[in-house]
Formats: sequence, C-alpha cells, structure tokens
Amino acid sequence: MVWKHNTITGTDGKPRCGWASADPLYEKYHDTEWGKPLKDDQALFELLTLEGCQAGLSWITVLRKREHYRKVYDGFDPKKIARYTPAKLAKLLADPGIIRHKGKIDASVSNAKTYLAMIERDGPGAFSKFLWSFVGGKPQKKHRKTLKDVPATSPESDAMSKALKKAGFKFVGSTICYAFMQASGMVDDHIVGCHRHKE
Repeated sequence: MVWKHNTITGTDGKPRCGWASADPLYEKYHDTEWGKPLKDDQALFELLTLEGCQAGLSWITVLRKREHYRKVYDGFDPKKIARYTPAKLAKLLADPGIIRHKGKIDASVSNAKTYLAMIERDGPGAFSKFLWSFVGGKPQKKHRKTLKDVPATSPESDAMSKALKKAGFKFVGSTICYAFMQASGMVDDHIVGCHRHKE
C-alpha cells in the first residue's frame, strides 16, 4: 500500500502516522495502544491472535471487530479457547462478527494450547519474556522519517517467526510478527512528524 501522506491531521488537529485515518476508532488506537509496551502474557496472546486474523486484510477491519472477538472468544482466555469443541468452532465459522476463515480459527485453538504449554513449562510471564527477548527486552525506538522507511519485516521479526513456528504456533509469518512487534511496542515506528513520536 502506498500512503499519500506520511502524517495525517486528526479530528483533533494532532498530526498522526499516515495510516491512522481520520477515524475516531483508529485515532484512539494509534494514540493509546499502538507502539506502547505491552508485557502481559494474555494481552500479548490476544494481540498475536488478532494479528494472525488480520493476515491479508487491513488492521481497521480487525479493530472494528475486536470487541465482538473478545465476546465470542471468551475474553481471549487461552484455557477456554484450548477447550473449544467442534460445535463451538462451527459456531465461530458462521459468525459474521469475526473473520470467518477456518484456518485462522483453528490456529487460534492450537496456538492457545501451545501458549498454555509454554506457561506450564516456564511459568507466568514466560510468553512475554520469550517474545520480548527478540528485542533485548526493551523497545527499539526508531526514527522513521517517512512511511516508506517502515519495513514490512526485520531480522528480529524473522527470528521471532522462526522461533514461534518451531514452538508450534501458526499464522506467525515474519510480516505478522513485525506488525505485532510494532503494535506491542517492541518497535516504536511512529513517524518523526507524529505527535506520538515526540512523546
């Protein structure tokens, strides 16, 4: 996708990254979530699941469905998701409130089981520690001048993708992992002219 502007002026007059169109939902997400360090295991599991659901689509599509996802996915409780029955999966596949893709829905269940196995083996906080290890445990502050300077993948997302796949996770390609790293604050890719970059 080619962005016409590197930054866009929001409904409140603040300059934001060009992808955060003048949509109140997108603006709020950009200002309060995207790029802010996220360390909670379950919150990271939710985000990784949603990033996987986004594959091939725009993030705003997922964002508009997120509250419904939280409702039908039991608050993204991995213990509950891991026990989903074929009947529950069929119900999800028929739900227009989420992205009806069998592979993505099935992956959320197997990923929940893989996540739980990691927590059981290594203890609470293990998922966060594992994911953050790819950036040395702290956010990478970037100073991208234009949206063209923002890559789709990085050596770190390549490594994360490879390790997640090896652990048994699905829908975790490098592009998905890089978007996940941006969203969870592992990489701060707010454009230089964006008000969040100044912060």
